[in-house]
Formats: sequence, C-alpha cells, structure tokens
Amino acid sequence: MLTERQQKILECVVKEYTQTANPVGSASILKRYGFSISPATIRMEMAGLEKMGYLYQPHTSAGRIPTDKGYRYFVNSLMNNQELTKRDQSLLQEELLKLRARNVKLTRITAKLLAVLSQNLAISGIVKEKEYFQSGIRGLLSQLEFTNVDEIYKTVEMLDYLDQNIEQLIKKLGKGEVKILIGKENPLIKNKECSVVVSRCRLPYGEDGILAIMGPKRMRYARNVSLLKYVVKLLEEDSA
Repeated sequence: MLTERQQKILECVVKEYTQTANPVGSASILKRYGFSISPATIRMEMAGLEKMGYLYQPHTSAGRIPTDKGYRYFVNSLMNNQELTKRDQSLLQEELLKLRARNVKLTRITAKLLAVLSQNLAISGIVKEKEYFQSGIRGLLSQLEFTNVDEIYKTVEMLDYLDQNIEQLIKKLGKGEVKILIGKENPLIKNKECSVVVSRCRLPYGEDGILAIMGPKRMRYARNVSLLKYVVKLLEEDSA
C-alpha cells in the first residue's frame, strides 16, 4: 500500500514523463509540483517506489521512469476523469453528422478522426465482418519510443497482421467497457513499450464495432479514454 506522499510522487513522475519522455529527477518534481519537502526526501521516496517496482532507473545518473506496474497503479488509482474540450466535442459531432448525411461508412473515417485528435495510431472496424481500418501510423512512429529500426519493424509487422491481432484484442473485451492494456498486456504488438485504449460499441446500422487508440506507454490515458467514450456515445446515439 502506497502512502499518500508516494502516490503523489508517482503521479508526478507519470505526468512529467508523459510530457517530456525524459527520466524524471527529484529536482524537476520539486520545482514543478511544489512539494514542501527536501530533494533528498523525494529521492528517498523515489528509491522506495523503485524497490517496490513502480519506477525504474535506466542509468545510474538518470532520473526515473514509470514501469508497467507504475502505469497500472496510476490508471487504476490516480488518474482523474478528463472531459473533452467543447471544441473537440463539436468537431467530432460535426464530422460524424456530415458522414451520416452522406451515408458514408463511419469506420474508416472514425479511425482518422481519433488519430488526429489523439496523435496516436487509431483503429476502428466491424467485428462480425472482420473489417478493420487504421490511421495515424506517422504520428505513432514520430514518438521518441520509435527511434530504432527494430521498433519500427515490430509496428509494421503489427499492421501486416492487423486482423489476427484485433481478434486477440477482442477476446479481452467485455461489451460496453473501455479497457486500458499496458505494455505486455497489449496483444496488438510485440513492442512492449506500447499501450492500447480500446472499446467495443454499437455502430449506427446495428453492427458490433471496435475502436482503439494505440500509443507509447506514456500516452495521455485520460484524454484517450475520454475520446473513445465520447465517440462511442455519439455512435450509439445514432444506432438507437
């Protein structure tokens, strides 16, 4: 069980690493988050979090990075709900209404909208028809986690076997839930530095749909969850 101070420090490390992609040190936490304790105390708490498996230190002289366990604790216990901005809500409403008016199939365009708004890879499709679309590969590969050929290869391989990989993902889903799969929990890709936020939904013509956003483990989980929930809400209102 983490103390309140340990929880706050872990939350700060996750937030800081999400923004910078650099290992987080005690000095940056003290400067940016207003703790009324010494850097030495923060270092001691961070060392304790590392010993418990919530953080790790990539190099001896570096700060610390969240582990899968650290991200999981953040998602389950520390992450606050985040409402989409009115601008993003209006954009999604307008685009989906335009498509409905033109009788355009929503799945392909929905992936594009989610990719633009999340700056990650987005996937959408119809489960029964096994028809899946992806968008945003450029945004995903522009992330700092994809700086070597091996990680790029794993991502391209995932796209080559998208249908099979989606089938594995569907097995982990209950209907109506938004699920977060972190690192090694993510069945879509062999690159364990990626997480996926995914949900099943009812599409306007009654089909069983799936929506997913995949990005690095330091993705903005709360925003991506809110994006999926809002799009699911719009789609299911149309299908009612």
